[in-house]
Amino acid sequence: MTSVGMPQIDEWLSRARHAVAAKDMAGATEHYRKVLEQGDNAEALLHLSSFEARANDNYRKGRDYALRALSSAVGNPALVPSVLLCLRHFEESAALRGYIDASPFLRSMADPKTLHLVSAQLSWLGDQALAIEFVSRAMQLQPQMPSLRLARATMELFLGRFDDAEADIMECLRMDPGFANAYWVLAWMRKWSADKHHVDGIRRALLKPSLSLVDKTRLYYALHKELDDLGDVAGAFAALETANRIHRAAHKYDKEGTHRLFAQLKQMPVQANAPGYTSDVTPIFVVGMYRSGTTLLEQLVGGDPGVFNAGELHDMAARVRYATDHYFPSATDPIAVARAPGIDFRELGRNYMEGVAWRLDGHTHITDKWPPNHMNVGFICQAMPHAKVIHMSRDPRETCFSNLRELFAHAAPYSYDQVELADYSNQYRDLMDHWHQVLPGRILDVTYADLTRNTEATMRKVADFCGFPFTDKMLQPNSQGKSVATASAVQVREKVIAREVPKWAPYEQYLQPLLNELR
Repeated sequence: MTSVGMPQIDEWLSRARHAVAAKDMAGATEHYRKVLEQGDNAEALLHLSSFEARANDNYRKGRDYALRALSSAVGNPALVPSVLLCLRHFEESAALRGYIDASPFLRSMADPKTLHLVSAQLSWLGDQALAIEFVSRAMQLQPQMPSLRLARATMELFLGRFDDAEADIMECLRMDPGFANAYWVLAWMRKWSADKHHVDGIRRALLKPSLSLVDKTRLYYALHKELDDLGDVAGAFAALETANRIHRAAHKYDKEGTHRLFAQLKQMPVQANAPGYTSDVTPIFVVGMYRSGTTLLEQLVGGDPGVFNAGELHDMAARVRYATDHYFPSATDPIAVARAPGIDFRELGRNYMEGVAWRLDGHTHITDKWPPNHMNVGFICQAMPHAKVIHMSRDPRETCFSNLRELFAHAAPYSYDQVELADYSNQYRDLMDHWHQVLPGRILDVTYADLTRNTEATMRKVADFCGFPFTDKMLQPNSQGKSVATASAVQVREKVIAREVPKWAPYEQYLQPLLNELR
């Protein structure tokens, strides 16, 4: 390596930035590599981190670059967005929280966009209270930006502060009467009535010229929810059908690819008694399909004082990416599964437990209730022999209909078409049967019907499986004052309710494609 002076390094950095601005990623990468040859530089490391992980499929190298960048990036306001997004990309939650805590200058920043970004990462980490502080600071600097107020309303909703959230959303709509995202969040916040609803406002918003497909989709989902609350089944389903059609047309879903992936998972070699990694803390993985009751079960389990409810973590997928040195955007993918025989499962388990350790604060158990981990059960059980896997299942008709009417952020692309959704449900149930066969005794099945109708007996079984004593605090959701950042954030604040008439029943005539595929 030939040593060069600072002027030359500055010139390479300048050229790299111009290349990024021109969207010339190859040129930017070339110049950043020249900079890195002269020694660590946070800006170069952050750029090359993303390039190595995504373009070169060198996930480990990309992650290592990201962590190396931290020491020199701390205290540099210009690098804050890159650091936050890079650490989030690698699911490095401990490093992300450490970076924010080590950067006191963030609180006094005068850039609303950066403050909003910091707030979003804190919300993702589960610290809604601190996230609200940051977004409120951004609102002080830019009070007429409704998206900031909506962000705060969403965090208030996650904390169960529904009145505060509703007040913020109504102020959003005062600023922008056609704000589609505000109507969407508002619709799911409460059950609306004939005396109080927003159907007319939503319909007026839908008449707005040049409405984007994203906004149109959100408005139709909001219209579906509010018409459903009012008992207009035909109108509600028409709105839902329109929303699903628009959203499905804009998002790819590979049904055949899902079949191949699930078939490959069932062929993956699994050692039922793998030594793996054990620790004094027991991870409890709650898996299933979205909207199957995983959040309710997690909140009931959280009645034990030794249990920390971590919510939907993506840590296992991130550790599998590192173990297979391969980036994939979802729970797993064919390349990762094909590389499974070469995984050091003990190391995988150790990396997972070390990654969640910062959250524990003396707790003996931690819940991880990301539903798509149903694809990672084989990885989980081989990596951590002491891990508990609870499979939350629900009547497929109820689960699928609940998925059909949910607008997911970046998940469940199968859920916007009735036949594709039912097919995925069939594939998932078949995979769970397979895990039971190859990992006997490692998975506890809990049905939503039992959880809501025979709560005490079911929770006694869960407590025994997890290794802690049953208490009466496990009979009602333990969410007061806690962050619940899932689609069930509203419902889980209520008491355990066993619905006599399933939600899908009034829509049966419209759901024949779904019901026939499930049969």
